Amino acid sequence: MNISAYALGVMHQPREETRSWPVDYTLLGTVVLLLCIGLVMVGSSSVSIAEQQYGSPFFYMWRQAMYIAVGVVAMLVIVRIPLAVWKQAGPFLIILSLLFLMIVFIPGIGRTVNGSTRWLAMGSFSLQPSEFVKLFTLVYLAGYLVRHHVAVQTSTGGFIRPLILMMLLVTLLLLEPDYGAAAVLLATAMGMMWLAGVRIPQFILLIISAASVLALLAYVSPERMERLTSFRDPWAEQFAGGFQLTQALIAFGRGEWFGVGLGGSVQKLFYLPEAHTDFLFAVLAEELGLFGVLVVIGLFTLFVVRSLVIARRAELRERPYAAYLSYGIGLWIGLQVVVNLGVNMGILPTKGLTLPFMSYGGSSLLVMMMAVAILLRVDYETRKDDRVVQKGRRSGA
Repeated sequence: MNISAYALGVMHQPREETRSWPVDYTLLGTVVLLLCIGLVMVGSSSVSIAEQQYGSPFFYMWRQAMYIAVGVVAMLVIVRIPLAVWKQAGPFLIILSLLFLMIVFIPGIGRTVNGSTRWLAMGSFSLQPSEFVKLFTLVYLAGYLVRHHVAVQTSTGGFIRPLILMMLLVTLLLLEPDYGAAAVLLATAMGMMWLAGVRIPQFILLIISAASVLALLAYVSPERMERLTSFRDPWAEQFAGGFQLTQALIAFGRGEWFGVGLGGSVQKLFYLPEAHTDFLFAVLAEELGLFGVLVVIGLFTLFVVRSLVIARRAELRERPYAAYLSYGIGLWIGLQVVVNLGVNMGILPTKGLTLPFMSYGGSSLLVMMMAVAILLRVDYETRKDDRVVQKGRRSGA
């Protein structure tokens, strides 16, 4: 059955299926809380820069609210799409990902900001292809691991083929450059292949190779080397390479236990660059203190745990594609959260990664809501299988 036939099936589902839709309310409630906290913090952290740039202190907050609305609509549409459609569309989506990453380098189409060419200009809006590439790659890789699970576990070729594709995607991301997206994508792919049963010697060789390549890239690039050296001791270059990190650490220090109060941040007043995007968490720590930090970390932990629970449930129901895709989404969002929080707290070198569901940005928010929709779809189809099994047992009894 082709994709169009599946789409028609989505449009004409039986009423019995649509009448009662079981939902993982824990996952959904966690996402709602993160979106609400993020919206408030985007409004608080962007007041000064929005007033200066647009003459409206809540310009970014209203746009973020619009992005959330678009994301919710997209989630409501995508949650209706059967997983079989995603599985069949995987090869097409990976080709689309490669095209997306190449189009940004075409003059007049790609948009360069702060030395990075990561966006496609679309009038007053910009689309960041790398955000979609992360999700599309997981959709493809989950299908590959199902189709070639024996080869992945037993042969070198089955292990190498997807890695060649991953390296091509990572190379294009590094050319933008988008080091954070490249690292998260590669790490997530490695995690999914580990869960698929890749042999340990191959996995160790992959880790060594990836670490060697990253070390070489850091050595040959003055910009990357500067980030690493400033990361080790940001106070030595607090008005140069370590400026962002020192300002973020000052924000954390000012927050203490319960913060200086919502809206009371000083660091967002043009001291901390990208306060409403990459360093939103630092402003949150300053205004809401350790208490706010722990609440947000707890919510993200709960989200990742629920993702893995959904994946494990699908695995036990012998739905490998659903399981791999859910594992991949949980690993991806969890890793991105760890990197963003690590950068904000000075544990990791500076990377241009947003905080999922919370940082300002339409592309990131839309893709995250798409990922949530897929998780909810996995949960629905697994619960549907459970009901069929239980019904069969009652009939047999």
